[in-house]
Amino acid sequence: MHLEGSVEPGTLLEIDPGLDRGEIESNLKCSSFAEFLRGYIWITGKLQTPAHYALATRRLLERLADQDVTYAELTLSAGVVLWKKQDLAAVYDAVWKESQRSCVRTRWILDAIRHFGPEHGREVARFAVARRDDGVIAYGIGGDEARGPAEWFRDVFAFARDSGLHLVCHAGETVGPESIWAALAIGAERIGHGISAAQDPALMARLRELDIPLEVCVSSNLCTGVVSSLEEHPAGRLYQAGVPIVVNTDDPAFFHTSLDREYQLAEQIFGMDADRLAANSFRYAFDAAADS
Repeated sequence: MHLEGSVEPGTLLEIDPGLDRGEIESNLKCSSFAEFLRGYIWITGKLQTPAHYALATRRLLERLADQDVTYAELTLSAGVVLWKKQDLAAVYDAVWKESQRSCVRTRWILDAIRHFGPEHGREVARFAVARRDDGVIAYGIGGDEARGPAEWFRDVFAFARDSGLHLVCHAGETVGPESIWAALAIGAERIGHGISAAQDPALMARLRELDIPLEVCVSSNLCTGVVSSLEEHPAGRLYQAGVPIVVNTDDPAFFHTSLDREYQLAEQIFGMDADRLAANSFRYAFDAAADS
């Protein structure tokens, strides 16, 4: 999940008691991808100091602990922090220090904005490598798949991999299977969303062969309009085809969900086995000690 997308109304009011609840609710609602992006930009604008990011981390990890989560990999939109011209080092040090206080073992994925281009991506990657011994476990790219092709990041991914980081790429969420093929070509070890893989039998076979999981986020896809109904979501087809899957919440504050709820949907709507899904989460965790 994305740290920024986890910030609940109560946390926002802690950050800025002067905020109007109506304004918060209007910006946290989501019925299309465009509306989600507008809200995401609004909420990141409220995170103005390292202390704000630390508070968001504390409240998120409290909620995860309440759901019996023992290990989490949280994505920090480092590219957005740089875009806002904030001190990325101060922000990261604040969230890392805060996460170390939690009973939830936490590692961090630093995310670049793919449509900002490869030089932006390289700046995030350099910083991620510099914090490899302080909780950063992976480097990823998110943002607009169509405007930021994975091929741009081939050298950046190679640099991050050779420097000891794992690699994750958002792909196949709003674009077709070709986006996932491109992510695999540059070395992605996990695919964020990846649901368009269901359109391509050869791609599903390749994901099985490489044992690369899709980070499936059912409520997210429904709320952003990527799928029109739960019944039409391809998660069940991917699962039945043997594609590796882990279940996630993505941006739970926007999608009014929790990990518990996502597991319920996986079981009740798609007939997935919750124990198998939970085992997958540890199996495909980037930290080998996650299950210890």
